[in-house]
Amino acid sequence: MEAGVDTNDIKLDMASLRRCADAYSLSTGIQCIVIHTDGFILYDPGSSKGVCKFCKKVQHILNHHSGCANVHLYGSYQAERFGGKYVFFCPLGMIHWASPITIDGRMRGAMLGGPVLMVDSEEFLMDDIIRKNNISEEYIDELRRYIYDIPVVQPNVVENLSELLFITASHISDIQHSRYLDEREMQEQQANISEYIHYIKTMGGSDTGDRGYPLEKERELLSLISLGDKAGSQKVLNEIFGYIFFSTGGKFEVIKARVLELIVLLSRAALEGGADVEQIFGLNYKFINEIHDFHTVEELTFWLSKIMARFTDCVFNFANIKHADVIYKALDYIKRNYMKKLTLEEVASHVYLSPSYFSKVFKDETGCNFITYVNQIRIKVSKNLLLDDSIALVDIASLAGYEDQSYFSKTFKRLTGVTPGRFRECRGKT
Repeated sequence: MEAGVDTNDIKLDMASLRRCADAYSLSTGIQCIVIHTDGFILYDPGSSKGVCKFCKKVQHILNHHSGCANVHLYGSYQAERFGGKYVFFCPLGMIHWASPITIDGRMRGAMLGGPVLMVDSEEFLMDDIIRKNNISEEYIDELRRYIYDIPVVQPNVVENLSELLFITASHISDIQHSRYLDEREMQEQQANISEYIHYIKTMGGSDTGDRGYPLEKERELLSLISLGDKAGSQKVLNEIFGYIFFSTGGKFEVIKARVLELIVLLSRAALEGGADVEQIFGLNYKFINEIHDFHTVEELTFWLSKIMARFTDCVFNFANIKHADVIYKALDYIKRNYMKKLTLEEVASHVYLSPSYFSKVFKDETGCNFITYVNQIRIKVSKNLLLDDSIALVDIASLAGYEDQSYFSKTFKRLTGVTPGRFRECRGKT
């Protein structure tokens, strides 16, 4: 960091900043620096003062600074403007990417990755660099050596490296940084809606009355939500938004009324998918009260997409977690109580589900019904007991949880292919 800089005035957690920059550089192999909004370097894991070797050499040859600080600031402010990340070329043709660090809603610094090339060093436009900067030919070979040290990265990898830097910068930033995520999602959603509106128009629908409301799309949306398909639901919801906007001429109050109708439909779909009734009704009340806070169509449509995602989570993500917890608890209870008279109702009560719903969840998650699973556990236990000659054959059934000796024998033979007595005689080698 530059001398004389008071980090307390910067409002950045320098320890987290250093740790994140180091982690990014070490894990990607790409240089990562952190700058202040005044342009000076806050942290550089490579101690290069934010300048690559190639750039340093050019500066030395030209005997002046190439304005790296201004280039870095440009990329940082573009990243702030365009949703939190930005890939750009420096004046010497190197590729960098930036993401802002925000504190208290303001950009206080930025992380920058690079430099890299997206073409092989042999294809790099060295001649253009030399011509633009009036560099003598005596330096060309030396400059080429520095070029060979710069990583060559494919465009799709650069995009992913930029995304990773954005995530890293978000970790350092405070909660206000989440607005970038919302802005990016909103821009993407509006682009998708606009695309569908264009599709409607090109299908010959200049008159809104000649195209009925897409009930089939609504049914498709409800089906996808009840299945917990978030990505599919978002796609169809964008198409419905496109139709609503097109058919209403963008009238905000009319769109708001249609959105309220959609909230009710979304909540019903979530309930049909198995979401918790009280949770959904509570969310419904909350969401309906929030609708009056929005004043633009963009805000309204983005808000509804968040509601849809929340309802879908209730069906899919949270339901899966809940079911996993229920099954683990049920299996543990069975293994601890198999030797007793064990009923489906008893285990369902233990995990706080109705017997019918527990039976369905158990079958879906384990692949077999409750009785079959309990029998498998009991027969497995009885096999170990049969190998112990000190235990009388007539006692094995009760120790394994069977009240009826005959039923035990029939079940044992059905699952193993031999009788309990034969299993003991063969020492389990059937």
